[in-house]
Amino acid sequence: MTAVEVETIEQAPEPIVPGAPPPQPLWIDFWRGIADDNPVLIQMLGLCPTMAISNQVKNGLGMGAATLFVLVFSSLFISLLRKIIPTEVRLATYILIIATFVTIADLVMQAYSPLLSRTLGPFVPLIVVNCIILGRAEAFAGKVKPSRALMDALGQGLGFTLALTFMCIVREVLGSGTFLGVSVFGPHYEPWVFMIMPPGGFLTMGLMFLAMGWWGERKKAQLNAQLVGVAR
Repeated sequence: MTAVEVETIEQAPEPIVPGAPPPQPLWIDFWRGIADDNPVLIQMLGLCPTMAISNQVKNGLGMGAATLFVLVFSSLFISLLRKIIPTEVRLATYILIIATFVTIADLVMQAYSPLLSRTLGPFVPLIVVNCIILGRAEAFAGKVKPSRALMDALGQGLGFTLALTFMCIVREVLGSGTFLGVSVFGPHYEPWVFMIMPPGGFLTMGLMFLAMGWWGERKKAQLNAQLVGVAR
């Protein structure tokens, strides 16, 4: 076999996998999870932990970091092993891989931040069944090469963390008058206590969805106006 033939084989594209996403630049895979396909604001996934622990910023940062860690490493391993995982047991295998990294994240959090671990309670172990992670494994990581799976996981994880942290900031600042435990408005501020209660979570989430809907309609209207201008 000549050197040219070897180089051709090495550069040959991977075979098309049924249901695999179309080829795209890595930066698009990354950016999609942050903005265009945000898991919380667009896909509306992972809402249970988002609603339950978003009354303090430190909770959001801790949950976001744990989810990002699990999402990145599970997606990477699933992509690396995608060719040897039998189709019949792929979901069970995905859950086993995800549970491994969830256990690591949980043990590390218990060791280095026991107070945060107790505050988050069962929501860290429940990352195993988080729709964001299992959904990306089934729809993306199990069908693409590791570089794409890694960038997609980083984008989705950061998108989840940013949305969760923003919600935490709104609820903590208005509901407690603090940011990461530091007073923002001074001693005379009367906190909006309902913002750190479940109704405040529903209100904040609804306003975020409303803002995203408005922004989406605005972008659609601008695109339509540009198409009309080009047609003329």
